[in-house]
Amino acid sequence: MDDSDDAVAIYSDYVCPFCYLGRRSLAAYQETRDRELAIDWRPYDLRGHKRGPDGEIIHSIDDGKDEEYFERVRRDVDRLRDEYGAEAMLDLDDLPERVDSFDAQVASLYVSEARPDRWLDFDEAIFEALWVDGREIGDADVLADLAEGVGIEGNEIRSAIRDEDRRARLRSAFAEARDARVGGVPTFDYEGRTARGALSPDQLRQLVEGV
Repeated sequence: MDDSDDAVAIYSDYVCPFCYLGRRSLAAYQETRDRELAIDWRPYDLRGHKRGPDGEIIHSIDDGKDEEYFERVRRDVDRLRDEYGAEAMLDLDDLPERVDSFDAQVASLYVSEARPDRWLDFDEAIFEALWVDGREIGDADVLADLAEGVGIEGNEIRSAIRDEDRRARLRSAFAEARDARVGGVPTFDYEGRTARGALSPDQLRQLVEGV
């Protein structure tokens, strides 16, 4: 997480396609800026309402999302993939089955605190691993491999994932998002101005620059 004065807060979850697309859009907006806009990452549990008492996702819970809903999501993803130059992004049906992002977010939380200079690279590696390479980001070995790719010892990540204190802190971060009335992701916040969705580069410019 970044404490820079010039930072945009982003609530996101790695399993959300619009979070990946929103980050691609943010990268495009960043290229137009003279000064890089830092990211203040805020964890969000997109499937928190389906977690059981042991933290597992109970997929049989009805969340009201029928096939019509998912077809609409597919159309929106396809449209934005073309608009944001994310042609390498996998189709939703090609993702690992029932992937859970909890351990990935625990690992990301660890890196953001212990190795903040490596966090952005690690964060982007997780997104790319899932949405471009179709890797199982809930697997500790995959996360360790991604960490090693950005200069972090894999065993650091394996230990972080098992750390119950850090897992509890992640749950607290999820609760903070709920308390902030964040109802979906990605949600961007800059100096009190808030917008939700995979904003275009121009929409991000309006949010940040107030124009």
